Amino acid sequence: MLLVNQIRENYAGVLAGLQKRNFPNAEAVLNQAVELDELRKSTQAERDQLQGESNAISKRIGSLMREGKAEEAVKIKDKTAELKIQIKDLEEQNSKAEEELKALLYTIPNVPHSSVPAGKTAEDNEVVLENGAIPELYEGKQPHWELIKIHDIIDFDLGSKITGAGFPVYKGKGARLQRALINFFLDEALAAGYDEIQPPILVNEDSGYGTGQLPDKEGQMYYADADNLYLIPTGEVPITNIYRDVILSESDLPIKNVGHSPCFRREAGSWGAHVRGLNRLHQFDKVEIVQITHPDKSYETLEEMSSYVQGLLKKLELPYRVLRLCGGDMGFTSALTYDMEVFSAAQERWLEVSSVSNFDTYQTNRLKLRFKGEDKKTQLAHSLNGSALALPRIVASILENNQKPDGIYMPKVLQPYLGFDKI
Repeated sequence: MLLVNQIRENYAGVLAGLQKRNFPNAEAVLNQAVELDELRKSTQAERDQLQGESNAISKRIGSLMREGKAEEAVKIKDKTAELKIQIKDLEEQNSKAEEELKALLYTIPNVPHSSVPAGKTAEDNEVVLENGAIPELYEGKQPHWELIKIHDIIDFDLGSKITGAGFPVYKGKGARLQRALINFFLDEALAAGYDEIQPPILVNEDSGYGTGQLPDKEGQMYYADADNLYLIPTGEVPITNIYRDVILSESDLPIKNVGHSPCFRREAGSWGAHVRGLNRLHQFDKVEIVQITHPDKSYETLEEMSSYVQGLLKKLELPYRVLRLCGGDMGFTSALTYDMEVFSAAQERWLEVSSVSNFDTYQTNRLKLRFKGEDKKTQLAHSLNGSALALPRIVASILENNQKPDGIYMPKVLQPYLGFDKI
């Protein structure tokens, strides 16, 4: 969440950023935050002043009692009782203002980086670059939802029988392709200096609030109400929360973690041709990269992470493009996001396969994730993460772009993991 000092010290900049996001009633919300902070400060100051008076009177009573002036001591004792009532009332006001301020800050999205383009929808995103040639397929080309039936490698009907729509069963070479991609992505990340984490796939409320899924996206997460736990929508949540309420040393930075996990998303309201097959699922596998960095280096790190993900797409021989998301299409917690999209030659459209984001101090403020520099002062670190990569649309693109009349040819980089070169 935003820091109140950030709002106070750069009010115009924060307001402009929220307006770039098309955040409704931005000025009124920011003014309310400042007013609640002023109330919090004033009640705290008044409470401290009265507490000081109470302490002084208590000390005076002690002195009078030692001097044998009990009658005089009793006279002023009533004053401390009055002060205690006032102090309690101020503490309640202060606590209420603090809770209201915190709840309000949770509703305010992150301020976009200056390079984020203005816009309302995905149509306004900025294409940063394109790479690779669009493959020309044979006349009988098929979308992946037909190919998986022809080759019996992914079964949506069986998944619906076991669980419901959006929970496919991977079979034979389809299952092996999943495992090959996971191992390939993990091995590449380890070679790039990431430390592997195998996180839990259920998280508590504190973890959801820490990375910003709560209170913004609770309707999109599966909830285990008996234990008040949420199934993770992405590995970002448990991995980043490893560092909640932690004070690092500056020498610990950057921290680089990678983890594979299943991900669960309700995808409420999703429908239509664009969500057919693997294009949008309720359960899918993803390899996530997370970095905790020094504030001075986070945007340089974002570019490095973007280049790293592009390197994976190049090795998989998939044509891709990079988008800088506009203010209206960015995630709630992000300051700057790059989306990577792969071109599906059978569907003849771009499919998003990765988002790489810098959250600045938005997550770390919620997480109370700080580091201590050489001057012994603590400050908030920056957090970043990215999909490296999410499997469903990568699988869809591999199947569609590499199909030929005699089968589907696998990218060379995956063949040692697969043990076969063609489906």
